[in-house]
Amino acid sequence: MSDVQIIKHGGAPAFAVVPYELWLSMTQSQASHADIPQAIIELKHKHNCSLISAWRRSKRISQVKLAEAVGVTQSAIAQAEKVGNQPQAGTLEKIAEALGVTVDQLKE
Repeated sequence: MSDVQIIKHGGAPAFAVVPYELWLSMTQSQASHADIPQAIIELKHKHNCSLISAWRRSKRISQVKLAEAVGVTQSAIAQAEKVGNQPQAGTLEKIAEALGVTVDQLKE
């Protein structure tokens, strides 16, 4: 994130100035996803990815392994992970189970 500015006070980081759009995204995510760990939210923003992708990455599971656990193809997982896509309810439930999270933790 090269757009972030760090302001120091007494030689130590004291404040971070972020672009307004990023701030809105971060605060809306925190408000609507209170059950999602901060690390997942940060991963989502760092990689500009979906919550499904962020959870999968955090658990160090490949798309292929997740696809095998869910019973779909790797390309189906890739589609489910695309930002803005919403998988079918049954698929989302299987992905949540395979990742050890709730369905609500995967919803954008």
